[in-house]
Amino acid sequence: MHTRIVELIVTTRLDRATLAKRALERSSRAVLEDARRAGLLDGDKTEHLSFRAPRALIEAARRESGVNSPTELGILALATLAQPDPIANFFKRTNGKLGENHTLDY
Repeated sequence: MHTRIVELIVTTRLDRATLAKRALERSSRAVLEDARRAGLLDGDKTEHLSFRAPRALIEAARRESGVNSPTELGILALATLAQPDPIANFFKRTNGKLGENHTLDY
């Protein structure tokens, strides 16, 4: 009985890890697809970007994204940064505004 419970727990953890990895891969694909739709990936690759980064950061980014190519990793990172942040846009748009029925309790 105890062995069966341990097997279920291990199986669940593996399944969760697999699901998390798949979700991240879908997220990466979605970021690249959004960048493609926005025209950010059109045209020739004429620009060169070179920099040094800590090995641990690069390894973590590769592990989390599933991308091994330095070029593809850089494109994914830039595409992620280029995405508009809907929450930040909402905060900018509504800064200093309260709803009609909103009251502040002091």
